[in-house]
Amino acid sequence: MNRFFPEMKKNFGFGCMRLPKQGDEIDTAAFSAMVDFFLAAGFNYFDTARPYHGGFSEKVLKTCLTDRYDRSAFLLADKLSTVCFENGESIRDLVEDQLKTCGVEYFDFYLMHAMSADRHRKFTEAGAYDIAQELKAEGKLRHVGMSFHDSAEVLDQILTDRPELEFVQLQFNYVDYNDPKVQSRLCYEVCRKHGKPVFVMEPVKGGTLVNLPQAALDLLPGGSPASYAIRYAAGFEDIVMVLSGMSNMEQLEDNLSYMADFKPLSTEEHEIIDKVRTLYQAQHKIPCTACRYCVDGCPAGIPIPKIFALQNAKLGGEEVDTAAYDAFAATGKDCVDCGQCENACPQNLHIRDLLKEVDKVFG
Repeated sequence: MNRFFPEMKKNFGFGCMRLPKQGDEIDTAAFSAMVDFFLAAGFNYFDTARPYHGGFSEKVLKTCLTDRYDRSAFLLADKLSTVCFENGESIRDLVEDQLKTCGVEYFDFYLMHAMSADRHRKFTEAGAYDIAQELKAEGKLRHVGMSFHDSAEVLDQILTDRPELEFVQLQFNYVDYNDPKVQSRLCYEVCRKHGKPVFVMEPVKGGTLVNLPQAALDLLPGGSPASYAIRYAAGFEDIVMVLSGMSNMEQLEDNLSYMADFKPLSTEEHEIIDKVRTLYQAQHKIPCTACRYCVDGCPAGIPIPKIFALQNAKLGGEEVDTAAYDAFAATGKDCVDCGQCENACPQNLHIRDLLKEVDKVFG
């Protein structure tokens, strides 16, 4: 039994940022089948946000989940994203619209989205934390927390300023655990210090911990690469929920095969992961998780994650279609050097410099 949130049936949730697609559209038939399979297996947590899939993630959740199942069958999390409101006056209307779009009367979990020092200031000035507590008192939000992308020092300050936040969602995986930029371990320790349960996002780092170098794959004794990454994240004390953004039934079936009856990594498996981490880091790949926040805010619509994916494929020894890069690079020439991509990037990447480096490799 989850000591923080007993309504959670399992410690594994369906992240709705990378839903199955047919062409440019979300494949609602495929997603509905995945929803059915997920719920039938005894899981019940779904996570979305207004920016996911260009605003369509919330809409298809209504079509594929909330219109088809009784409200008691699932838990639904949504987020207050900084790009979706200008000031405090618009926050209440936004939340009401999110509820309507998702087809529910309340959200079980509601997160201040992708908090950082700058976003914390904006949320504070807009009165967002207080408005969220008002909505909670009205029964429209059951639990209020935040997702976080910044230093442990900033996290400690926010939790000190806003002790009413009930949980923290962190980027947490075996590569980022001791990363000096992401600071997963340090942020996790801050949460423990404040007595806050932790939810995990990016346990497979945008899929990059699935596409491991062959030498790393050869070390794994059995099971998928994703199984080691997800079980690693879920094995820490007071980590109560691990999210996976599953794009097809194969990924869903694989994830549930080891999370239905969860067992943390053994000591021997942790030793193997230490070696896998070293091999992964030796590739020096761009740590892009393809969240697309940079694209959504780019005035030129440059496909930044696709460009970085080509570079990473090349670094991984794969054959790369240079013609595909040339097409993306042509779009990149429309860059107006505004820096919005870097402000939006949860990984704190120097995107403009990286694009120039990639161009040198392919050029």
